[in-house]
Amino acid sequence: MKFLLKLVLTAVAVLLLAEILPGVAINNYVSAIIVALVLAILNAIVKPVLVVLTLPATILTLGLFLLVINAAIILMADYFIGGFDVSGWFWALIFSVLLSVFQSILHSILKKD
Repeated sequence: MKFLLKLVLTAVAVLLLAEILPGVAINNYVSAIIVALVLAILNAIVKPVLVVLTLPATILTLGLFLLVINAAIILMADYFIGGFDVSGWFWALIFSVLLSVFQSILHSILKKD
């Protein structure tokens, strides 16, 4: 149940960010839920592999390279989902940072309840 609630909250955050950011577009609510689901899958499967493979770069940049990995995950989701469009690396980076902030705020509200 908690996973579904987090999925819906992520979809809401994706919709809000698509309205705010001019470089990100989403077609409808169903696409937002699919984006949230695909991001959850990519973060669970692909991201740990990328983190391990790029560990030296992450250490050299004091963890800032993780932002590039997050942007790559967003661009992968853009590639897989037809109703979701991100204009480039810059918008993917901004989108991933803001999505992380929104998710942490929404999930902290969820933990308090």
